Amino acid sequence: MAWARWGGHPWLVLLCAYAWGHPKSLDQREDVRNCSSSPPYLPVTAVNTTAQLTALRQQMYTQNLSAYIVPDTDAHMSEYIGEYDQRRAWITGFTGSAGVAVVTMEKASLWTDSRYWTQAERQMDCNWELHKEVGTTPIVTWLLTEIPVGARVGVDPFLFSINSWESYDKALQDSDRELVSITVNLVDLVWGSERPPVPSEPIYALQEAFTGSTWQEKVAGIRSQMQKHHKAPTAVLLSALDETAWLFNLRGSDIPYNPFFYSYTLLTDSSIRLFANKSRFSSETLQYLNSSCTGPLCVQVEDYGQVRDSVQAYTSGDVKVWIGTSYTSYGLYEVIPKEKLLEDTYSPVMVTKAVKNSKEQTLLRASHVRDAVAVIRYLVWLEKNVPQGTVDEFSGAKQLEKFRGEEEFFSGSSFETISASGLNAALAHYSPTKELHRKLSSDEIYLVDSGGQYWDGTTDVTRTVHWGTPSAFQKEAYTRVLIGNIDLSRLVFPAATSGPVGFQSSNIAMAKGMFTSIEPGYYLDGEFGIRLEDVALVVEAKTKYPGTYLTFEVVSLVPYDRNLIDVSLLSPEQLQYLNRYYQIIREKVGPELQRRQLQEEFSWLQWHTEPLTARAAPTASLAPLVTVSALAILGWSV
Repeated sequence: MAWARWGGHPWLVLLCAYAWGHPKSLDQREDVRNCSSSPPYLPVTAVNTTAQLTALRQQMYTQNLSAYIVPDTDAHMSEYIGEYDQRRAWITGFTGSAGVAVVTMEKASLWTDSRYWTQAERQMDCNWELHKEVGTTPIVTWLLTEIPVGARVGVDPFLFSINSWESYDKALQDSDRELVSITVNLVDLVWGSERPPVPSEPIYALQEAFTGSTWQEKVAGIRSQMQKHHKAPTAVLLSALDETAWLFNLRGSDIPYNPFFYSYTLLTDSSIRLFANKSRFSSETLQYLNSSCTGPLCVQVEDYGQVRDSVQAYTSGDVKVWIGTSYTSYGLYEVIPKEKLLEDTYSPVMVTKAVKNSKEQTLLRASHVRDAVAVIRYLVWLEKNVPQGTVDEFSGAKQLEKFRGEEEFFSGSSFETISASGLNAALAHYSPTKELHRKLSSDEIYLVDSGGQYWDGTTDVTRTVHWGTPSAFQKEAYTRVLIGNIDLSRLVFPAATSGPVGFQSSNIAMAKGMFTSIEPGYYLDGEFGIRLEDVALVVEAKTKYPGTYLTFEVVSLVPYDRNLIDVSLLSPEQLQYLNRYYQIIREKVGPELQRRQLQEEFSWLQWHTEPLTARAAPTASLAPLVTVSALAILGWSV
């Protein structure tokens, strides 16, 4: 799973090499709806949105708006959003995770990517047009044909990143339309009492055993960076939910798959202001935060909804506020005078927490050992049950979650499990549902991409398996993907080579102590998909050359499928690496299986980590496929 900022230990970097087979022209497929017939034909899953749209247009009329944009995010630019923030889903009926809705007085349209076209058609009624493209440009182009010169386009500024606001604003201004900031969300007004309640579960402190540093040490470190900065910022404003959670070692459950809570932080050299729902803090947690005092290491908990007014009041003085533009909403940005801003792509907290100290690294490694136990139990369970015809994609995903739930310190999945059999595995982000899923079969490839949130770390691992007799082409494709994984894992590169989501000059420089996800894949549309993903730690490489070089230490500890490996395609170096990796799995996971008396799983592990031996290589039709893809994403010539 492509990921960058999850869980208790966010900022994992993605290194991937995707190769696709021959995709069908999905955008030419006819809409499953027939809105021109009389009466219109709609799937039974379509949601009637007439009442919602009528009410929203009434609110637009009172604000003198010709259009209103409803994005798919929250005020913190979160990757996943809670039910409380599912505005676009409520107004459209479409529940996919990506898409932007725009409503005018006459029309309503949704823009989303190819992953969700079928879902959108099945969920939206004939009030909605589906546009099979994404980005600001197609939305603005459509708006210019639908609203007159001089028209006002309304948005909630808290749901727009700085870059998104500026992109829309410039495009509309250039065409004599106006983008209007309306801080009261119009969808919320219409949603009313039907809207899910604000989360109220307790916000709690993570036990010291699971933290790399105390919150006081972290605050001191950020203040030190402020003092050393040549532009002398007087405050740091934190908007991303994982920033505040990390800074104070606090956890919550407001966001799916993430242990975060709605919050902001304004940290100065002499004060700490945490904006959150104070009623959710126990007296012990407030005491932990020293909230009853007013000194430089006392956290003042203030109302979440007051952050904009408080930031505006603070910036009336002689101050300079340091922000990370990637996660700061325009709703906060617009109240800070430009001359009082210090802007970086990422805040100092986001950059600092990307590098894990030795204790955090130890904790993360431990979480991956337990996670491997859960995944191995699942793979053994599948081997026994799939041939009986009793497992489907959805029930399998639930069984894997059950196994993880039995692991110590588990607090939930780190994302929605991708459990995909046969042709569904060719869809890189496919997830089954209770209603729509495919039976697992010994005759098909099965791909499972999943992860767990543990108190000591976040995991993410993908394995692809086949329980029957795979074709020669499937084995070659799998082995080429494995080669991509091995070669990326063995890579030695100069320190400060840029990171997420690949080795690209515009991204964060990699550093010793960062964790990353390596996940090459091959997807043949309509037939099968293969992905092999491991989490790896960036470590210093020992070389004979001057200067500092880095490499990876893979911390995911699940064997690959021997049934799909064509050993003859592996070089001696790749084979040596693979056997050494299997020995590490034996040494780290084997004792844990034995300690838990999981003898069947231990025997499975011993078999699947037996050293592989070389064979002569046949002619390879896929030879350049994955290696070219892997090197291309590094930006290096082949």
